[in-house]
Amino acid sequence: MIPEHVVDLSRLQFAATALYHFLFVPLTLGMVWLLVIMETVYVMTGKAVWKDMTRFWGKLFGINFALGVTTGITLEFQFGTNWAYYSHYVGDIFGAPLAIEGLMAFFLESTFIGLFFFGWDRLSRPQHLLVTTLMAVGTNLSALWILIANGWMQNPVGAEFSYQTMRMEMTDFWAVVFNPDAQAKFVHTVSAGYVTGAMFVLSVSSWYLLRGRDVEFAKRSFRVASAFGLASVLSVIVLGDESGYTVGEAQQTKMAAIEAMWETEPAPASFNVVAGINEAAQKNDWSVEIPYVMGLIGTRSLSKEIPGIREIKARNRERIQRGIVAVVALEALRTHRNDPVALATFERHKADLGFGLLLRKYVGDVRQATAEIIERAVDDTVPRVTPMFWSFRVMVGLGLLMLALFALSFWTTLKGGCAGRPWLLKWALWMLPAPWLACELGWFVAEYGRQPWTIYGVLPTHLSVSTISVNSLYGSLAGFVGFYTALLVVEVYLMVKFARQGPGSLGTGRYQSEPVHA
Repeated sequence: MIPEHVVDLSRLQFAATALYHFLFVPLTLGMVWLLVIMETVYVMTGKAVWKDMTRFWGKLFGINFALGVTTGITLEFQFGTNWAYYSHYVGDIFGAPLAIEGLMAFFLESTFIGLFFFGWDRLSRPQHLLVTTLMAVGTNLSALWILIANGWMQNPVGAEFSYQTMRMEMTDFWAVVFNPDAQAKFVHTVSAGYVTGAMFVLSVSSWYLLRGRDVEFAKRSFRVASAFGLASVLSVIVLGDESGYTVGEAQQTKMAAIEAMWETEPAPASFNVVAGINEAAQKNDWSVEIPYVMGLIGTRSLSKEIPGIREIKARNRERIQRGIVAVVALEALRTHRNDPVALATFERHKADLGFGLLLRKYVGDVRQATAEIIERAVDDTVPRVTPMFWSFRVMVGLGLLMLALFALSFWTTLKGGCAGRPWLLKWALWMLPAPWLACELGWFVAEYGRQPWTIYGVLPTHLSVSTISVNSLYGSLAGFVGFYTALLVVEVYLMVKFARQGPGSLGTGRYQSEPVHA
């Protein structure tokens, strides 16, 4: 058995690097489509201001893109260094989308981003617009394959365990690609990225307008960002409902934890807006509820129940008992591959193999698991409710605030402009961190809510890690956090520097803060 602190440190290291990386990804996903919109208007109208908008915001996009790629590379290496058994166990399935993503990220994206920056004087207007569009498509396709891999971790379809190779093997590639969880995560995640890009442009444009500089440039940028942001945040809300439905179908434990639903309620279940969560007693001391809403989101019916945590634990207790039988049969097959009795027993119980493996956290031989150990494993199958409950609600609250902001911003652009509404511009400026915070909380809910599994219901997290010394983990964790923090400081410095310079940094002679040439 691998010591628990090794597992915790490995999880912390991956979480830290992933959350750092995702500070850069959403802005890349969102800004690239804003560049497409701006350049499309330039090609259609021929007005130089739209070209300047594309080039200026593209410069900020390029800074963010470069640092996003830098922080993303180390994530894939960690599967081999910190999660070696995980890579061995599921590499046949998980490796395929990551390999395709690598080809798209390092060939498709890199090619077109180079043409975007260096092709302005070498390509015609339509050709350069095509390059910008393909850059946007490549960026989003890269995200698609990452989220297909992650969606499979949440809902492992199109694969099954082979007792002969002792690994998960792919049985249907297209089932993996069109996994409902993966598709829902993709559209929800990229829409959140679009919101992030729109908020960035809206906030920086508001800063220009508050200072009365480059007003026409800022007004146009504000208008594009408000319209794109409104459409995007509406998409996030609608697609979030779809994501909630897929979670309700595939991960009922996560759904129950998000809603602090301790008991199975009569259908349709109510939605807890806020609640006083008492995890020790497994109940809510008080709650403010909206009737029917949770049932409609989670099941899309008025008659289907959403199981509560107590019922889920009872089911999991039975699955752990059956899983013990599966583990024992698998060990017999490892000794005698052609044992017909062991094979028949394993085939009957292999769906619960992962639940039997949960006991390996506490005992080497699952046959020696006591009632107390089994109960500890049962408790492990449900993540802590309090962080799940409140993280989800802060994320939703931020989403509603952004919806209100984008709606008001878009309405003001239709009613004669935003420059005369400093309260709105200040609100937009102060809301700049909101989409990043919402995105990070969304990933926390998705990943922490999957625990104790790396592959939901299949491979427990404590069995997935490599055998690494604690000192190595502390050293690499400190190194990653230090290096990534330095990159984040560089990112913020460069983004603030060029945002302060504004479109004058282009040196066209049409804007304030133009560079002085000797």
